[in-house]
Amino acid sequence: MPAVNHARPTRRDKAAATRGRIIVAATEVFTESGYVGARMADVAARAGVAVQTVYFTFHTKAELLKACFDRAVLGPERLPPLQQAFWREMTTARSGRTAIAAFVRGNTAILRRVAAIDEVAKAVPHEPDAAEVVAKSERLRREGYRDAVATLAGRFGLRDGLDIDKATDLLLMFGSSATYLTLRRYAWSDDDYVAWATDTLSKQLLARPGRA
Repeated sequence: MPAVNHARPTRRDKAAATRGRIIVAATEVFTESGYVGARMADVAARAGVAVQTVYFTFHTKAELLKACFDRAVLGPERLPPLQQAFWREMTTARSGRTAIAAFVRGNTAILRRVAAIDEVAKAVPHEPDAAEVVAKSERLRREGYRDAVATLAGRFGLRDGLDIDKATDLLLMFGSSATYLTLRRYAWSDDDYVAWATDTLSKQLLARPGRA
């Protein structure tokens, strides 16, 4: 029989587990109560920790909001999008449509985690700390999407009259939390969204869209 590892969790393991519980709880509280209405005490109660632990770990509500964004984007692999499997699939695809399909699947997985918290943060533009988190997230998203478009342009070509900047704008619009959530509210499944976004983006971006 294989040896059983009876090693006890280290202090670092326990701290990481506590941090993770707080982030999950905070995402739920932010989504339910909004950024302004969310209280650190509510997050602590939901996570089953003392409120002092929340403040010790994150210091401010804005820092906690940023942690929620980071966890949603990085996903279970704890990797930035450019290091995730879908990005490798996109960069090795043999057709533009297959590359876009890989991007859309990966982006949809991120949207499933991040869309609700993104909506919460964007709802309070008058809150400077939350606005700063949104601005940084949008800057990173534009950079990542532009890298995706540059890959498509270099390998498969963009449609006539479309440059990389305008193509990035289109990708940002069709691949946004707002578009995803709107269609989800209309009872679209993730599979519905993936199929539509793949078809739409192929036609909007590629020199040769391929079959529908």
